[in-house]
Amino acid sequence: MALKKKNPRTPGTRGCITLDRQDITKSKPEKALLSKLKKSTGRNNAGKITCRHKGGGVKKKYRVIDWKREKFGVPATVKAIEYDPNRNVHLALLFYKDGDKRYILAPKGLTIGSSVESGPASEIAVGNALPLRDIPQGTNIHNIELTKGKGAQMVRTAGSSAMLSAKDGDYAILKLPSGELRRVHMDCIATIGELGNADQKNTVIGKAGINRLKGIRPTVRGSAMNPVDHPHGGGEGKCPIGGIPKTFTGKRVGRKTRKDKKLSAKYIITNRKGKKVSAL
Repeated sequence: MALKKKNPRTPGTRGCITLDRQDITKSKPEKALLSKLKKSTGRNNAGKITCRHKGGGVKKKYRVIDWKREKFGVPATVKAIEYDPNRNVHLALLFYKDGDKRYILAPKGLTIGSSVESGPASEIAVGNALPLRDIPQGTNIHNIELTKGKGAQMVRTAGSSAMLSAKDGDYAILKLPSGELRRVHMDCIATIGELGNADQKNTVIGKAGINRLKGIRPTVRGSAMNPVDHPHGGGEGKCPIGGIPKTFTGKRVGRKTRKDKKLSAKYIITNRKGKKVSAL
């Protein structure tokens, strides 16, 4: 998908770069695959703000996506490629042979009329979902399960893919987009190919109003506030923080938040920085 630069007719379009969306073939979503999406605006059940800078935004409905790909052996045909306002990847609408309709994330190279299938007997083709034990080494994959039957949890963003590096006993060793090497059980399902819409990261919104439509409210620097409002506030001019950087609530930042004894840490061979973590 190519990028499109708008004519500078207004200040907001002067530096705006968008996607041309020529691959989108259907403007309205499938009604049977929609559900309500309630806005939290960053507030909890007591109405207090727990996540700042959220609010407003246009109304949108959630597209129910088939993360599990559990219809083994039933072929499906791609009928449309659709835009999803809830994520940066486009969706492929599948019509199964038994009459069922489902959404999946659209990988690069999947077009209208393509046939996809899931299950151990499926071919190694873009869009097909197979257990890791049936996928050859060196294959690019996405939509990877961490727990068998739970549904895809890893590699779900635009233009991303992981590589199946090796197989060791009951586990496959995957190289994730972050550079992390991780073990995943052979029975977990993954989809062949790289996710599409890779040019999404090169877009430029052009004006602040686009973020307001997304539900993102303005962010004010802590150093621009008063001491009563933020730990970084006060001082003359652009005064240095004077100590350790802190959050709005006074908690220290810059420290690792992942627990060293987290159960899943034993499956990580090397982290994204190349540091060896553990051995199974």
